[in-house]
Amino acid sequence: METTSLLLYIAVMAGVTYLIRMLPLAIFKTKINSRFLRSFLYYVPYAVLGAMTFPAILFSTSSLLSAAGGFAVALVLAYFERSLLTVALSACGTVLLIEWAVRLIGG
Repeated sequence: METTSLLLYIAVMAGVTYLIRMLPLAIFKTKINSRFLRSFLYYVPYAVLGAMTFPAILFSTSSLLSAAGGFAVALVLAYFERSLLTVALSACGTVLLIEWAVRLIGG
């Protein structure tokens, strides 16, 4: 890739990122009084994070079985309000064990 193209791509992405962050501050100068809109905006980050994370959970392993197992363990531990580190390590450990078991049985 040429240096000029790379710098152009970086400049465009910086501009888009800046506009996304700056426009709400410029448009909404007063407090939003609509209860519906405030509630909607409150949950947007969680919805976006979920939409980005969920496909990665399902397709980041070599089998759907290990992905589902890790996801199930993470859901249960998160439901019982365990720490983020505990949830993440337990889910990764579950995926590792299932992947190991699948390879042992299959091979």
